Amino acid sequence: MLVPSVSLCYIEEKERRVLFMEQITVSGDSNRITGEYFEQIAIELRQLDCVPPDTSMELFGKHFETPVMMSPLSHLKPLESGVPGMTAMAMGAVLSGSVMWAGMGDEAELEDILSTGAETIKIIKPYADRDLLYRRMSHAKDSGALAVGVDIDHAFGDCLGYPMKPLSFGELAELTRAAGLPFVVKGVLSIQDAEKCVQAGAAGIVVSHHHGIIRSAVPPLFLLPSIKKAVGRELKIFVDCGIDNGLNAFKALALGADAISLGRAVMPVLNESGPEGLSRYVKSVTDELKQAMYRTASPDLNHIDPSVVHILN
Repeated sequence: MLVPSVSLCYIEEKERRVLFMEQITVSGDSNRITGEYFEQIAIELRQLDCVPPDTSMELFGKHFETPVMMSPLSHLKPLESGVPGMTAMAMGAVLSGSVMWAGMGDEAELEDILSTGAETIKIIKPYADRDLLYRRMSHAKDSGALAVGVDIDHAFGDCLGYPMKPLSFGELAELTRAAGLPFVVKGVLSIQDAEKCVQAGAAGIVVSHHHGIIRSAVPPLFLLPSIKKAVGRELKIFVDCGIDNGLNAFKALALGADAISLGRAVMPVLNESGPEGLSRYVKSVTDELKQAMYRTASPDLNHIDPSVVHILN
């Protein structure tokens, strides 16, 4: 049974998503729940009047060939060639015309990443040492990063020996003012936080549960249409978690994302085939996305009709 189009009837769509969550026997595996939700989303075909689709995008004043991006991974092991893993990933991003993201790493690592020519968004942890957070943010700006941001969903306990501390709304607003670059908030998984990010002046958000950082987390695509409706075009919406092919990328874009990130799926490809293999992988995902756009009469990323996707019940 198909539910009403997400573009026409958000209330009924939300009710059916809630029903889906109630029907799952939740083991606590957020990644499994996310995968099952992707499988519930089906695509209708609209093949009359279609044209060759354009998958390029403009982001923060730069042009990219694809909305398929890297995720802000951290501490990737070096390749057999000796090239640091994060630097190799940046090389793959350059080869594929994609956006590079960098997670937890020091200043020298970011400089190596940027030396490849990769347009890079640097995501910084919410260190309890706020001076460290500001220093890392200032360094990213001075080094030529495309954008900078903070990871709000890794805000408890410590990470690799660094104590973390949650951000207040006031602190987030101050960070966006001080950044000097477009500011992106990673780890948004509620309408409330998305709206606060708009109010704080953020330029973008990453809708994500950080690869299941908490048990039984809601799938990002479950909330994506509601978040999109709440924030409109006030900021860029990026999505990760469980996206490893072009069809899932298309589903995320149709439901409201401006671009998507490949997460852990890139790691074995990078280890086995290096930057060239990673580039081929990104291009294959983009090609599958392009096929979905072709078969839904979606001429470009700004004209994907949300009503082409349906939640199966």
